[in-house]
Amino acid sequence: MESINTAHLHLLLNHVPTVGLAAGLGLLVLALIRKNDDLLRASCEVLFAIALLTLPVYLTGSAAEQAIEDMDGVAVPAIKAHELAALWAFVAMQFTGLAAWVALWQSRRAPRPPRKSVGVVLLLSVLTMAMMARAATIGGEIRHPEINPEAIAVGVPTGWFTPANIAHVTTTYPWVWPAAECLHFLGLALTFGILLAINLRILGMMKGLSFAALHRLLPWGILGLAMNLVTGMMFFIAASTQYTDNVAFFWKVLFLGIAGAHFLYLTVLDTTWTLKAGENAGMFQKAVAAVAIASWVGVIYWGRMLPFIGNAF
Repeated sequence: MESINTAHLHLLLNHVPTVGLAAGLGLLVLALIRKNDDLLRASCEVLFAIALLTLPVYLTGSAAEQAIEDMDGVAVPAIKAHELAALWAFVAMQFTGLAAWVALWQSRRAPRPPRKSVGVVLLLSVLTMAMMARAATIGGEIRHPEINPEAIAVGVPTGWFTPANIAHVTTTYPWVWPAAECLHFLGLALTFGILLAINLRILGMMKGLSFAALHRLLPWGILGLAMNLVTGMMFFIAASTQYTDNVAFFWKVLFLGIAGAHFLYLTVLDTTWTLKAGENAGMFQKAVAAVAIASWVGVIYWGRMLPFIGNAF
């Protein structure tokens, strides 16, 4: 019996973005109809969580492509079309998740979620849902070309925003990869530095500050995370086999998912938000802070180990 591989993981996860986004969008529409702010926040939390889960779905898709592209009965043009559609859907989902997080962050500092932010989340969710549905439809035609015989005749996708063009720019121009590396490390330093300060406060240091004061720094941490995501995806698209064949990369993604979920925890949990100057956090909050710091250390460690563990570079 074969052990589970990355292609299997993609099959297990590939419905999560579509079904999860539909659930989040449904909650958002219901919240607007009922004018329920708590339900509105819950929908934004779901959308941010789905944006996080979309990352491993996209990354494992590359390994799934490598595993089946030489099989009989597989429509290779459909694979390329699915790859492009998935890239657009992935980017749209990240923007949706970012907008949802901004609405959640703003709702902490206002009586209710700002309507403009909610409108942006709704618009992005609808557009992303259409892109996700298209990517899912094309994906279903890869092993079943009889569904759409025209998929076999589709040519290689062209345009400025395609995986092939991103890989070409990243690897051809000698300054692009080093510049992206610099931005990647700057983003990591920004995110880790801010979250380290916040979590150290929860652990009992800097008691003169309230959590609400440090909460203002979270958008800078999200900015650093976005820098990491953009540059990291450039590296992955340019040389995906160096990552999909490297066990260190999957450990990094796992710890990154835990660390990303911690952003949501810091944004929405009432027990942390009520921590005033001079007060001590509870044991559970301290345990979560310790796990968050350890997760970011894991991200840094496994990222640094990419050239040394797995022999992919």
